[in-house]
Amino acid sequence: MELEDFFKGAKKVVVCGIGNDVRGDDAFGVYVVETLKERVSNPKVVFLNCGEMPESYTGKIMRENPSHVVFIDAVHFEGKPGEIVLADPEGTLGEAFSTHKMPLKLLVGYLRQNINAKFLLIGAQPKQTGLFVEMSKELKESAERLISLLEKILAEI
Repeated sequence: MELEDFFKGAKKVVVCGIGNDVRGDDAFGVYVVETLKERVSNPKVVFLNCGEMPESYTGKIMRENPSHVVFIDAVHFEGKPGEIVLADPEGTLGEAFSTHKMPLKLLVGYLRQNINAKFLLIGAQPKQTGLFVEMSKELKESAERLISLLEKILAEI
């Protein structure tokens, strides 16, 4: 699936960055969302920095009543460091090892009962998630590529 295809027909988009910005590559989702927040000014797009607790944002996501919800996170899927995967958050990657408390699969299942939206997980394979380490070069480069791609798509919704 191409990113552009996912966003076809989008009326309102919520982009959720998940991660911990003091744990190296785990900062991926948060970094992408914070950067996009500065670069994209579109009333149809809402950026949420969910930190490590995306489940705390379910009320906010539902109030926005989006047509599309995107989660961006560092996910272990046996890829090369920095490799990006687009996945259904209710599929196997949504259950995948995450550094966060609630599997995304459960969160999306709950949201799906309350809003009629399309959901996407954009995951990046982390290289290092130790405390107080910098984001790896691989993840930083992937983040920048993803940011420029999303910046174009989200500006045009």
